[in-house]
Amino acid sequence: MCGIVGYVGEQNSAPILIDGLKRLEYRGYDSAGIGIICDGKIELVKEKGKVSVLEEKINGNDINGTTGIGHTRWATHGVPNQINAHPHFSSDNELMLVHNGIIENYKELKEFLLRKNYSFKSDTDTEVLVNLIHYFYSENLSLFEATRQALLKVNGTYGIAVLSRNNKERIVIAKNGSPLVIGLGKGENFIASDVNALISHTKNVIYLEDGEIGEITKDSYYIKSLNNDSIEKEVNKIEMDLDEITKSGYQHFMLKEIMDQPNSLNDTIRGRTILEEGISKLGGLQGFEERILQSKRIIISACGTSWHAALVGEYLLEKCTGIPVEVEYASEFRYRNPIISSEDTIIFISQSGETADTLAALKEAKRKGALVLGIVNVVGSSIARASDAGVYIHAGPEIGVASTKAFTSQIAVLILIALLLGRRKNLSIVDGKEIIQSLNSISDLVQEVLEQNSVIEKIAEKFVNAKNFLYLGRGIHFPVALEGALKLKEISYIHAEGYPAAEMKHGPIALIDENMPTVFIAPKDAIYEKVISNIEEVKARNGEVIAIIDKDDKYIENLVDHVIRIPRTNELLMPILTVIPLQLLAYHIAVKKGLNVDQPRNLAKSVTVE
Repeated sequence: MCGIVGYVGEQNSAPILIDGLKRLEYRGYDSAGIGIICDGKIELVKEKGKVSVLEEKINGNDINGTTGIGHTRWATHGVPNQINAHPHFSSDNELMLVHNGIIENYKELKEFLLRKNYSFKSDTDTEVLVNLIHYFYSENLSLFEATRQALLKVNGTYGIAVLSRNNKERIVIAKNGSPLVIGLGKGENFIASDVNALISHTKNVIYLEDGEIGEITKDSYYIKSLNNDSIEKEVNKIEMDLDEITKSGYQHFMLKEIMDQPNSLNDTIRGRTILEEGISKLGGLQGFEERILQSKRIIISACGTSWHAALVGEYLLEKCTGIPVEVEYASEFRYRNPIISSEDTIIFISQSGETADTLAALKEAKRKGALVLGIVNVVGSSIARASDAGVYIHAGPEIGVASTKAFTSQIAVLILIALLLGRRKNLSIVDGKEIIQSLNSISDLVQEVLEQNSVIEKIAEKFVNAKNFLYLGRGIHFPVALEGALKLKEISYIHAEGYPAAEMKHGPIALIDENMPTVFIAPKDAIYEKVISNIEEVKARNGEVIAIIDKDDKYIENLVDHVIRIPRTNELLMPILTVIPLQLLAYHIAVKKGLNVDQPRNLAKSVTVE
């Protein structure tokens, strides 16, 4: 959450900062601001609202300086307004800071600073931090050393960038729990919360680790630990291109990413199967297969959409391996003192690889001796670097806040893992080959589902004014019901609940009437007849039903009000097909309500605070 950018070089920094903030706006859009060193002082411009509001204000100002920092905010401490927007000054306007994270002991630090006659204009923990740095800076320490000393007093998470008006060609940065990356140029250097803000300027980046602090100038950089030990860092190459983070003619990033799923799934699966042997090959797990198979249990931990993928993974892994699998919310996992041993394997799933709750749970699992695997999308992310082993999903950048293509690619990776492990246990070569053949054709089947877009849009028109939705599925499709409900909640602000279809009569059926649309995920499988019974229970109470059904299903078509047809594939892959109509349904309802589907209220893409 929150996006940070910084620039030091020879160009006017304002356009670079604004461009970077636009590319990071999915991380937070409550308010935005930039601070630039100009003629011995720091010019500050910040506004409540989106980056476009800030850009309009800057266009009316003559701000020209070659060193600056910027920030787009998702509010944690203090309501979204101009005063609480970043950057923040120290009391005497000597220092300026942008911050992503939460300073947990800010109240104690603020009381200390008030006794030292510091004053505060905002309600933020960030203003406390910049004044704490100033307290040490005023003792004739360098900006780097003052920042280091201040951070030794801080409890919490942070990604920060600090300027001093008297040091116009340097930016001090530090990281603990919130992502920060340095971009290396020629005669210029950059910093950002993630590489999306950098790819139009450089392909060479350095990822900071927790507990590291650094300084950049236009020609150099250095990084140390908070204990002041020098650290040598690897320079990494960004693989993505600029066109991957543009809308490419689509109205919204979300629609682009939904429509991109045939390609993203191809990228996830490509080169990872051996048809002749009916097995997958995953380089990121090489050498760990037997250790995983010897586990007494596998735990999958995640948040949000990734948690729904984890629930699908539970079905997949148990069916293919026979190993008991548990699924845990990462946000709750470490707070209940979980019983973990060296005989456990724990898989952590995160699109961004920076999810604070998931990363904290991972560290707790490692501390207790479990084998830790990561399934992430962003190369070089914190979870990827902290895991013992893992698999990238290779879905490509996902800018829309509501995750779509990452979800289907996460399921594809879980299928590949289940296949890899299952073939070493009791999964036959015949079954393995069938799964691979289905994987090889899944992109074509997804494209077939996407061709139902106009049908789904017409269905969406009828439910724009709905107040509540119920999503029902059984077996492997229960997590899909949860995911469909989440998508609708996230972007249309319609209350929705996902349930196992059989649980409907244990409570939710009391809600059913003619004003309560119910979505059934009802492909022909082993429990098809049971789902039909549940549909009839809803129709007996005048409920309006939308059903996701096989394309040749004539029976359910005559029972329900609306149908969305999908092709058949191997049962393990069906969630990839059944979730896509739910993504499109949520998208079209939200668009028809006139809502911003890419930036839904109160949400941000990468949840880097607890």
